[in-house]
Parts: sequence; C-alpha cells; structure tokens
Amino acid sequence: MRETNERIHRLKYPGAVDADGHILEDRHLWEQNCEARYQPTALRIKEDEDGLEYLEIAGQPSRVSRKGTFSNIAAMGEVTREKGSFNPRRKYGQDVPLGAVDARERIERLNREGLDAAIIYPSLALTWETECEDADYAQAMTRAYNRWIVDWCSDSGGRLIPVAHLSLGDPAAAAAELERSVKAGCKGGWMVQFTMTRKPHAHPDHDVLFAKAQELDVPIGIHVSLEPQWALPGRYALEYVRKQHFFLNVTASDASRHALASFFQYGTFDKFPRLKLVILEVGAGWTSYWFDRMDAVYDSIIGRGLPLKERPSSYFGRNVWVSADPDEHALPAMMRLCGEDRFFWASDFPHPDHTGDYLEELEEIAEKLPEAPRAKLLGGNVISAYNLKL
Repeated sequence: MRETNERIHRLKYPGAVDADGHILEDRHLWEQNCEARYQPTALRIKEDEDGLEYLEIAGQPSRVSRKGTFSNIAAMGEVTREKGSFNPRRKYGQDVPLGAVDARERIERLNREGLDAAIIYPSLALTWETECEDADYAQAMTRAYNRWIVDWCSDSGGRLIPVAHLSLGDPAAAAAELERSVKAGCKGGWMVQFTMTRKPHAHPDHDVLFAKAQELDVPIGIHVSLEPQWALPGRYALEYVRKQHFFLNVTASDASRHALASFFQYGTFDKFPRLKLVILEVGAGWTSYWFDRMDAVYDSIIGRGLPLKERPSSYFGRNVWVSADPDEHALPAMMRLCGEDRFFWASDFPHPDHTGDYLEELEEIAEKLPEAPRAKLLGGNVISAYNLKL
C-alpha cells in the first residue's frame, strides 16, 4: 500500500456511502478492452511535440483535452483559490491522492474516511463525448470502459460500486449495453447531460433504454461532463464565454435540469412508472424551486397538453433522486420541503473543482438533521435506490 502524507478526515457518523466518487481510469483501458476493429482509433493519451499530454479521440487529436489541461484532474485540495497552480507537464495519473487510481488504495481511503462504500464514476470518460458524433464508436468506447470498471471494482467486496457509461447516440445499443453491464456487475447506468443527436433526454426515441432500466430495476443517472461548443449558452456570443471558466462551470448545471424537465414534458414516468432517475453533480438547492415552477406551469393553461397524470412534484417522490454537494447550506431545508428519501451526498473526489474538506462539510450538514433523515442522507437513500447489499 502506497504511503501518503495526505490528511484524511474520518466521518464521525456510521453508514455513509459516497454517491459520486471518481477515479482516474487506466490510460490504456479503451485500446485494451474494445473490440479489435476499434483498437487502432480507440481513446488514448499521447504527447505533443512539447511533451504535453493530449487525448486522441477516434484517431484525431482532441481540440479540448490537450496541452496538459487534464493532467491536474486529481488535484482536489492541492490546487485551490488560495494555493497552488496547475502544472501542464504533470503526467496523467501521477502524484495523485490515495485511492484516485488503485482500487486497493481506494478501499484504504474508505477505511480511513469511515465510509462503507462509494459509487464509482470516471474522469477521462467525462471528456470525450463532447467531440464524438459517431454513434457506433461511442458505443464501442462505453463498452470498453464498462468492461474495465467492473473488473476494477471486482475485488472490493461490494464496496466499490460500478455503474455503466451509456451513450444515447444509439438508444437500442445503449439498452443492450445496460443489460450486459448489469449482468456483469454494474448497479446502474449513467449518461452525460447532452446528446449527440440533440434530442432531449426523454425523447420517445430513447424509451427503449428506459424500458430496459425499469425491467432491470436499476437507476439511470445524468452526470455532467465537458460540453461541446454547440451546447454552451447561446444567448452570448461564443467569443465572450469560451474562456469564462467560472461562468461555464456554474451554468453547466442548467443542462441537467433541462434534461430532468424533459422527462415531464414527454410523460416518461407515466410510461415507465418504476423508472429511477438520478441527477448527479449539479447540487440540490434548486430542487424545491424547480418542482414548484413545474407544478405552477402544469396547473396553468400551458399544462393542458402535458401528458402527465399528476403534478410533476408527485413523480419526484417516486422516481427521482438528487445528489447534493456536502457544502450546501440549503440541503436540510430541501429534505424537509421535498422529501427526506430523495437526496444523496457525494464527494466528487478527487476533482479540483471542489475543495478537499468534503467530510468536514458533510458532518456540518449531518449535525443539522434529526437521526432518521441523517441516516437516509448519509447512506440509506443511495442503498435503497441502487439496491445495494452492504
């Protein structure tokens, strides 16, 4: 086990499960785990003439993940507003926190943190779909990742929980891949907050995937990723917002709420009443407003044509969960207003767009909750949604 000088806080409450922890995938996983015909153009990391790493997608250099921009993707707590700076010459996967790469080390991190388990999401796999318009290639790359992540989690005694990367470019193929992945050990699936076809997430063309998720009784998550330029806010000229990282990071969460709203626009939860949808890494403080607004529009003349049997908030209590950040002061209020069964917490470890004191922040939130809702937030809700046996 690698030694680390990292200060790791131990949560004082038992039974906690991280609903959205990340790892740095093996840089060779796609070429090693995809079908032979895709191996020559599989996702891979290369170096440019200056020795800076870039991602190659379908045989082409990435226009976004280049010049070492992703080399500090595991710098949580190391680089903050007050200290540190990104080093573009840092190699991907080197000098990372305990548990960011190796599964055994991640178990050691869970032990030190006092966590029972973590649902595992990737890092590089959150970048490449922004530059992919080939549905077949996308399916091949998701299959490769899903094979690898099941193996990565396999020796953890169920404490590292894989979920399958899915792409809506080919919804029938995504449904087949969800079924294959769940049989292999995944506990659900996730997709990014945009679609290469630009059809809303809940468009009826995607019903084949939702039907399969309902049949398998596993959640489908919407997880934020890098967005293609065409998906950036269009009310401002691209030249003004392209490098406004604060603006883009804050407003990126809008896309997931738009995706959520589409499930009510298309009446998806009436078609699939046992479908489970999880909204990840966009906070939770917006939840009451969003459902209040949808209910108000549903009750107005605008709602006459909406194919819903009930108000949108009714479905939230049955079909939707939201993953909160540990530093959200409004979270106890959201649980009281919207339902104590509907919220998780997540670390986003080891990504640097969050600070590293997530467990201290989680304790502050937990202390404000009575015992029963506290236990649900810390682990009970995610265990129930994903049918976990810990």
